[in-house]
Amino acid sequence: MRGQLQLLHRQLSLRYKPFCNMLTQSETKELFRRADAVCFDVDSTVIKEEGIDELAKFCGVGDAVTEMTRRAMGGSMSFKAALKERLSIIRCSREQVNKLITDHPPQLTPGIREVVERLHQRNIKVFLISGGFRCIVEHVATQLNIPLHHVYANRLKFYFNGEYAGFDESQPTAESGGKGKVINLLKEQYGFKTVVMIGDGATDLEACPPANAFVGFGGNVVRQQVKEKSSWYITSLKIC
Repeated sequence: MRGQLQLLHRQLSLRYKPFCNMLTQSETKELFRRADAVCFDVDSTVIKEEGIDELAKFCGVGDAVTEMTRRAMGGSMSFKAALKERLSIIRCSREQVNKLITDHPPQLTPGIREVVERLHQRNIKVFLISGGFRCIVEHVATQLNIPLHHVYANRLKFYFNGEYAGFDESQPTAESGGKGKVINLLKEQYGFKTVVMIGDGATDLEACPPANAFVGFGGNVVRQQVKEKSSWYITSLKIC
């Protein structure tokens, strides 16, 4: 009888916990195992680098942008403000973006191909939700056989002559809390009951809730705030 009461208490506890960081590691693993969908951050998670930093280096303004990226990912300034400031420094042209993808394509994190393939085999939907740029993320999605309509990322804007014209500020991924908005949208659109978010940064952590669980990833870079607040923190993508 006592054992049955303990099991019931655990089930109710898992069902009604309001915050992801209140989950235990075993509870997070169980939610990952039975997820309807898994959403991955891209920069420093699915790929080794931060796409905006690579673009900045390619355009010759790397040092000025890298520190701002660190502050944004660490949560010390709003994501939208950091994105706007960084892009105002980079001011990349369409030609520069295309050349970056051709000459320096994103480097996939070891193990990501395998984990996406296994999730697909288990009929778990995989989405890429990124504060990076759609033109780069679509290239990554294609390599991983992820449908392009499963990609949510920011859109760069260019004038007719190819010069930088800003970015689409209406995209949910352009602001803090945007990844959570995307997950809410996915739940409404597809009827998902259990969605897991995996990522390295503060914007990934804050997407849970509405994600049912969050897995912190430190295989490429460790964000101390994320590590401390993750019930399940991994440094390898060999998780299924």
